[in-house]
Amino acid sequence: MMNREKVLDSIPIDLITEIHSRLPAKSVARFRCVSKLWCSMLRRPYFIDLFLTRSWARPRILFILQRGDEWSFFSSPQPQNPYDNSFVVADFHMKFFQHPGSASLAVTSGLVYFPSLQISKKIEDEAPVVCNPRTGQYMILPKLLRDKWSYSFLGYDPIDNQHKVLFMASPYSTDDHKILTLGTRNMCWRKLECSLTHDIWSREICINGVLYYLASPFDEKAETSPYVIVCFDVRSEKFKFIDIERFYIWSMLINYKGKLGGISWENVGNILELRIWILEDVNKHEWSKYVYTLGEDAVLNRLDHFIVGVTPNGEIVFSMRKTSKPFYVYYFNPEMNTLRKVKIQALDGDTSVYAFVNFVEDLNVNDSKQLKSSLANRGLNIIRRRPQPQQRRHTSSRDLSNSASSVKNKQPTTLSQNKYDLLANLE
Repeated sequence: MMNREKVLDSIPIDLITEIHSRLPAKSVARFRCVSKLWCSMLRRPYFIDLFLTRSWARPRILFILQRGDEWSFFSSPQPQNPYDNSFVVADFHMKFFQHPGSASLAVTSGLVYFPSLQISKKIEDEAPVVCNPRTGQYMILPKLLRDKWSYSFLGYDPIDNQHKVLFMASPYSTDDHKILTLGTRNMCWRKLECSLTHDIWSREICINGVLYYLASPFDEKAETSPYVIVCFDVRSEKFKFIDIERFYIWSMLINYKGKLGGISWENVGNILELRIWILEDVNKHEWSKYVYTLGEDAVLNRLDHFIVGVTPNGEIVFSMRKTSKPFYVYYFNPEMNTLRKVKIQALDGDTSVYAFVNFVEDLNVNDSKQLKSSLANRGLNIIRRRPQPQQRRHTSSRDLSNSASSVKNKQPTTLSQNKYDLLANLE
């Protein structure tokens, strides 16, 4: 054992850093257990920043499949050019069985945020939960009083490498807006001031450390309200507002090559029409507008497909709403006016699909102080290994739930067990 550690520790540090920056986060967590020297090297800020940079260069599409109380997490490579393969295989990450308090969720820089998830067998026992699907780790956030008009969002500050959860209280209530920083020693909700009372109309998008979402100023006396885009700087925790035209409210917010954009689409007979707005100047509130049409051979329709987002090279991604055989993701290139499809293998069954583009791995959140396997004993049953086909036909959900507390060598998983010990035992 000592000789092996000496050999491993004799490998040049630069070589170790270069090799490990190209590996999945799950593998990096395992190699941190090799020796104290490797653990120290793979936790250095330089390595973490390098790993994140490499992750952004190989983004993935995250698929979250929901069938009743069953949630399954997969991801597949995101093609980087029009000549990539016509099919890819989705990697299975984990599965859990639990009733969500809300189907609303957010994905930002490698984390999935559930604003309200049932964390015990009691229906009323719900709390915000943050999940890292690549490692299977969870964190339960302090509870908040919520109503159907309140919203919460997950943002990421790339300068300080921090994730924050923004809670916007309902304009009809007396609750205060709040914010919480993940990974702090004493996580708690802090009061936040916002000068504009508003209704929220859309899901958020985080671009370069700024959270954006659509809203309308709240005014009981006004018959109609103007519409704005709320801009929340995650680092400074300050709000700004961008005025928009009324027809923009039907757009889905997108990240178009680092700029905020909106996209809407509709079928006009056999023709598919896409409308895209791009914010060219934040200070002057100047937008550019583009309209694209796909001919009669377009296979996309709003009933069976939805817009996932936009890739870094500007391709608009569409996904099927339900898994099926075969299951396809479509890429539309506005500049070339071409539509191509990529077959995603390993997504089976008739399940509802949530999909998110540009999913990356971030080692800043791959730490036991921030994310703990704390839900397994509190009602959330986690499975990290894909069941074999023959086991699927004969294994009940109760049997699968009981198997969530074991790993490769049938060693019990306890709350005090270090996360990296868990990862080292995973297949």
